[in-house]
Amino acid sequence: MYAEGVAMGDLARIYGTPLYVYSKKTVLRHIRAYKEAFRDFRHIVCYALKANTNGEIIRLLAKEGAGGDIVSGGELFRGLRAGIPANKIVYAGVGKTEEEIRLSLKKKILMFNVESAEELKEINRVAQEMGVKAPIALRVNPDIDPKSHPYISTGMKEHKFGIPIEDALEYYKAAARMKNIEVVGVHKHIGSQLTELAPFVEALSRVLLLIERLEENGIRLKYLDLGGGLGIPYKEGDDPPNPEDLAAKLRPLLKNRARELTLILEPGRSIVGSAGVLITRCLYLKKTSERNFVIIDAGMNDLMRPTLYGSHHEILPVIKSPRRASIKADVVGPICESGDFLARGRELRGVKEGELLAVMSAGAYGMSMSSNYNSRPRAAEVLVDGKKHRLIRRRETYRDLVRGEM
Repeated sequence: MYAEGVAMGDLARIYGTPLYVYSKKTVLRHIRAYKEAFRDFRHIVCYALKANTNGEIIRLLAKEGAGGDIVSGGELFRGLRAGIPANKIVYAGVGKTEEEIRLSLKKKILMFNVESAEELKEINRVAQEMGVKAPIALRVNPDIDPKSHPYISTGMKEHKFGIPIEDALEYYKAAARMKNIEVVGVHKHIGSQLTELAPFVEALSRVLLLIERLEENGIRLKYLDLGGGLGIPYKEGDDPPNPEDLAAKLRPLLKNRARELTLILEPGRSIVGSAGVLITRCLYLKKTSERNFVIIDAGMNDLMRPTLYGSHHEILPVIKSPRRASIKADVVGPICESGDFLARGRELRGVKEGELLAVMSAGAYGMSMSSNYNSRPRAAEVLVDGKKHRLIRRRETYRDLVRGEM
């Protein structure tokens, strides 16, 4: 198995395992697909940093003209440090602190995506103390089921995110009366790993009706933030929509708004998810009366998604050996938890102790959600560019585990 022009086995030998490997060409191809799909509209592709916060990945995207979709002061710091201009950064999230609001106003970000009346008042108060106006959009909750996992669904009434769309007009009127608030946009994001476009279209239709009502009340917007959420293929046979599919569905709805509104897109997973692989080594093969276990050196601290979401990642041998028999096994890590697994009841061909496995589609919410649980140093990250490769995050050491302790 190769990453661009480099054998995965060579990378594992040089950098060790567990190891995150990313393809530069794939990252660039995906960001360019969004830019091309929405070429008929003024738009900013604001990469969702939470998907993968490695500075070199963010730098690649910043050089392609991407902005940033952030949800914390730390992501603001990372985005600016990697070269994303502040005026291309939008800030979402339900729990912005006073310190984070101040820093964002100081850096002059594009806008806050406001999630509650209380947050709106706090942003206005902080802006007043600083003697500035805060640019805001309201994140509206259109009550649309995105048909994805409940933990990554964000656009229904039961969720903590956003303002009910039926109440949004009154919230906008209140915002327009605040002396230190500048109303500039509207935002919606209904969830992640969307594999159908109908929920996206329905949500946008409701938001466009809201924009009409706002205009009737003298409130005109500059930005329409469509959110993100396009899914990626995690298993054989998956065929999620791509950016061009999305643009084709939305174009008829947006054609009358192209002159007055700048679109903001917030892709994360669909940029980096399929661009990354987690390489791990088989430590032991264990057989009990109940089942087989493939015990690997990557655990739930390295890739949390299977434990957290029950998500599927294809697991493939780095070196194929078709003559070997397949086994049905749980692929588990070294963490002292029964929930530490990367796959359950998976058919695997020809696994032997000491061999390398590739956990596919691991570029999003892999390293960014990793932890030091069980005092395990976090994995290294490598970027491949053709036949070249380089370390973009070194493997942590035991000393890194206690750095900062007093």
